[in-house]
Amino acid sequence: MGYAAWIVGVVQFFVVHTMVESAWTRPYSWARNNISDLGNARCALQSDPEPRYVCSPEHGMMNASFVVLGVLLVVGVVLTGSAVWRRGKVAVAARILLAGAGAGFVLAGLAPADVNENQHVLGALLIMGTGNIGLVLAGFGLAERVGPPLRWGTGLLGVTAITALALFLAHHYLGLGMGGMERVAAFPLLLWALVAGARGLVGAIVRMPVRVIPQGPTSRAGTR
Repeated sequence: MGYAAWIVGVVQFFVVHTMVESAWTRPYSWARNNISDLGNARCALQSDPEPRYVCSPEHGMMNASFVVLGVLLVVGVVLTGSAVWRRGKVAVAARILLAGAGAGFVLAGLAPADVNENQHVLGALLIMGTGNIGLVLAGFGLAERVGPPLRWGTGLLGVTAITALALFLAHHYLGLGMGGMERVAAFPLLLWALVAGARGLVGAIVRMPVRVIPQGPTSRAGTR
């Protein structure tokens, strides 16, 4: 159930993301627009950190998706126990920080950037700050059975996302645009949840015992 929560949360987010951006009259750009622009409640010209016109007709759908994603990320962290995580303080810290990222998505969905900017920024910092630190720690806190590729990949995703966050805050976008760099800082967490969830769910299905129904002896009719 924990693996499935991660998969459903991430998949529904990207499906809704695509639907909401397609509803824009002016084309939405992954390079020029923030992710949060999809959830803005009012149509207006935004100037921070880059000038752009924001008008998201289906903002309610996007904000609901933020909340669903956040809740399911937390559910996944809680329900994936010893099958995923080692014992010890590092794993506990990683799970707490990743759950904090889930709480950040919920906060971002409940407080759109143009309604309550302070709470929305706090949510974004939980996602890209504590969540990405949690990814780095998760690289050391995942159980041995997870396998070296995913453990090393998890830590690498965390380092990449933290670096991208620093560049985003410094307004150094390296040709990706404001929205592109923000996605490099935010999406590794979602990529990790999707891959970890899919790997874990497939592994759980493969290990599921097959129940064989015994067949009783067949009776034969005797002749005299």
